[in-house]
Amino acid sequence: MIEGGSPPDKDPVPALGAGSSVAQALALARDADQRTDLRVLLGWALQRPSAWLLTHGNTELPAAGLARFNAAWAGRCAGQPVAYLTGAQEFHGLPFAVGPGTLIPRADTELLVDLTLQLCAASQVKHVLDLGTGSGAVALSLAVRRPSLHITATDCMPEALVWARRNSHALGVSDRVELVAGRWLNAVAHRQFDLIVSNPPYIAEGDPHLDQGDLRFEPRSALTAGADGLSDLREIARTAPAHLVAGGVLLLEHGYDQGASVRALLGQAGFLEVRTERDLGHQERVTLGFLR
Repeated sequence: MIEGGSPPDKDPVPALGAGSSVAQALALARDADQRTDLRVLLGWALQRPSAWLLTHGNTELPAAGLARFNAAWAGRCAGQPVAYLTGAQEFHGLPFAVGPGTLIPRADTELLVDLTLQLCAASQVKHVLDLGTGSGAVALSLAVRRPSLHITATDCMPEALVWARRNSHALGVSDRVELVAGRWLNAVAHRQFDLIVSNPPYIAEGDPHLDQGDLRFEPRSALTAGADGLSDLREIARTAPAHLVAGGVLLLEHGYDQGASVRALLGQAGFLEVRTERDLGHQERVTLGFLR
């Protein structure tokens, strides 16, 4: 799910001075959201787990860690995403390097991975295509969880493929994940797959959430798709059948209020047994269908 995140502070950002303790750093947070962000940033700055922070309140912050924390906390208070500040985001229990130029993986997208893994376990799926892979979160999670898969992952953004390639090597799956530059299915020419999965842009241009929180810092091309947010979903649904084997499956993540529209798109494209699954917040999030 794409969310705006917490708004930045408008007040001056307090900076810790030399000799400050872990407890003093933790006391900077004014609410629950800030406490969560602050623990992540302080743990990153000190290279310590969150549990350590809670039991070492009297520990003085070392100079290098203090400087890292002050810079990161100032960035967060200005609205910068925590994932961009630390350079990392966990997804499906795996560490992913992220940064400006690629979408930050969200927990609700894990549903896309879980559904794909269920389908792979119930059939003879071997070749999977991930469209718009970004940091590689979906494709690489599938490769780690199911080593028998050969996965092709595409993206039209060079910056995104840099992150995906970096993550594929870090997770040890670069030999089973082929990264291809190109827009949607144009990137794979006449090739066919057993399953196609995608988390494409689906926010409507002009949506006010785009000017709030984390979304202000993420690439617009990875977020928006036309006046109604359905442009890329339409293109993928229309062109996917030519790239699926008989009985192949298409899975698409979409906005919470787009389920009916995406079910209609898959039906018009010739998919059968079309259904929509709900995310962790019980919102309609992933629609899938089988090619006749």
